[in-house]
Amino acid sequence: MVLLTGNVAADRLDEVALTDPRVCLTWREVGRIVDRAANGMAEAIPQDRRVGVFSRNCAEGVLAIVASMAAGRCAVPINSHLAPSELAYILEDGRIDLLFTGPECVEVALAAVTEAERPCKVIAWRCPEAGGIAHWEAWLNRQSDCESAGDAPALPQLHYTSGTTGRPKAVHTAHVMFPQVDTAAELFAALGEEVRKGVSGPSLAVAPLYHASPMRLVRHFAGGQPLVCLDRFDAEETLATIERHRIERMVMVPTHFRRLLALPADVRARYDVSSLKLVSHTGAACPPDVKRAMIEWFGPVFLEVYGGTETGPVTSITSADTLAHPGSVGRATPPYEVLILDENGGQLPPGEEGRLCFRDTTGRGFQYVGDPEKTRASQVAPGVQTLGEMGYVDEQGWVYITDRTADMIVSGGVNIYPAEIEHALIAHPAVEDAAVIGVPNADMGEEVKALVVLRAGFEAPGHDELDAWCRARLAGFKCPRSYEFVESVGRTAMGKVNKRSLRAPYWPTERTIG
Repeated sequence: MVLLTGNVAADRLDEVALTDPRVCLTWREVGRIVDRAANGMAEAIPQDRRVGVFSRNCAEGVLAIVASMAAGRCAVPINSHLAPSELAYILEDGRIDLLFTGPECVEVALAAVTEAERPCKVIAWRCPEAGGIAHWEAWLNRQSDCESAGDAPALPQLHYTSGTTGRPKAVHTAHVMFPQVDTAAELFAALGEEVRKGVSGPSLAVAPLYHASPMRLVRHFAGGQPLVCLDRFDAEETLATIERHRIERMVMVPTHFRRLLALPADVRARYDVSSLKLVSHTGAACPPDVKRAMIEWFGPVFLEVYGGTETGPVTSITSADTLAHPGSVGRATPPYEVLILDENGGQLPPGEEGRLCFRDTTGRGFQYVGDPEKTRASQVAPGVQTLGEMGYVDEQGWVYITDRTADMIVSGGVNIYPAEIEHALIAHPAVEDAAVIGVPNADMGEEVKALVVLRAGFEAPGHDELDAWCRARLAGFKCPRSYEFVESVGRTAMGKVNKRSLRAPYWPTERTIG
């Protein structure tokens, strides 16, 4: 209990610490749960094995992550929409021996464990004990309630980011987002210091906590900041929750903003959002008119960050600077330097468009776990990496994104890589070839569209058949919204496809990204 509650004053221990739509727990209660869960993890698996959390946003999922930090075990937050085969790959690749899940995901979890070629114990909340499942509360009650000594190693989370080759890549939490200390005691103390220096009032998790940016809210909960979780985003419920709990901090994506602004004016006016002090947003480009409307409504509380799972924030921009430099994603955030490079790797002057790259001046950079080849391939030059965008930097250092070099679709703030969808489609007996592209979507920014070449001698399968085929192999959010049969996707003799030319007919301007 000391690790978690060491950042909480003694007279606050009976205050609310963690809330979701089902439970409301005090600091004293969550401290006891974390102690038991941490002891159970340390007893169940060695330090070189990992803990998976495969769940929607909920109190139990948060507690499992925090307990792993106390136990010195690396946690893997896993996208709750994955199909069994996708989850099985992560269980194997991530060396996950203990998997925590909930009622919405337990069937997929059990199917994945059966498919995976390694033993993995499943612990599920709000599910009865059954074959292959241990009940969360029963499991907790069997663990010791001894307080942690705090001498376990401070291990960052392991995140899986979808890959351009069809297999997700594993990378540890960026060093700029995770305190660089040695022990769990030092980690919890450092997180407490972060909270005390910033916004310390209640935070609200509406974006899925398996993403790297909102996961920061969980670490700040470990530092003593109260946390409220919603298991899904609903625009009006989000406003009601902000008012009810006097929320001060959130992490969102532009799709959330669009859905909030789509509420009728009388509904928007019904709720008091004046408690908000910091709304970070990331994941996708935010249209200037949407950003301006949100600032007018919520006030100058927004901080936009551009970066990736691998890097953490590379640039950032405040509300005031957004209004002065509309369309910019900000200036470089230390320790990063932003570079614009031409096709030959030469640095371009201000105002000229090129490949948007960055250098970590600490020299740490990032590594894909267990894959040095992918790590080397991510570098444009020694120590210089890119997240797959084109852009330019003006004379004052403000960064603007103009296009995308990576074969990637960004839908609702989520990166989707066409390669794995194309692999699934080409496995269909009636499909000769396929190319997956992003097309406009007013709500999500982009949506997934498949251009399909029919195999000779076959009848064209309908949308429902192709959709069922994809959903059996892929997470639902990756599956195409539409399928169009074409004579050819323009593949060259070397197997290359010009995705920008394929996207162009579907976009109203020369810009072919959301």
